[in-house]
Amino acid sequence: QVQLVESGGGLVQAGGSLGLSCAASGSIFSSNAMGWYRQAPGKQRELVATITRGGRTNYADSVKGRFTVSRDNTKNTVYLQMSNLKPEDTAVYYCYAEIIARGPASDYWGQGTQVTVSS
Repeated sequence: QVQLVESGGGLVQAGGSLGLSCAASGSIFSSNAMGWYRQAPGKQRELVATITRGGRTNYADSVKGRFTVSRDNTKNTVYLQMSNLKPEDTAVYYCYAEIIARGPASDYWGQGTQVTVSS
């Protein structure tokens, strides 16, 4: 069984920085796209950033230039480095991975980690 375990998050002042990591474990053959989504109270879950196995990245316009997504394929781990954080970045952040385990590629999600940015 595949699991995604997130770490990082917490409380930070506006303008500060924070890092998240997410490690996939289990009977993993390979991972394709990985990334991060977030959900603020009363809002729908939205894409933050994704990265392909080859390193091609995609960012939401709201985080471009402030957030950096990266991954370590040998560890099946994806990272999100967030800088110049704003109160509107406050949300639960979920990692995502498309993983090939015992069958076709499937989507997996982390449990979510809270990021709170105070003004």
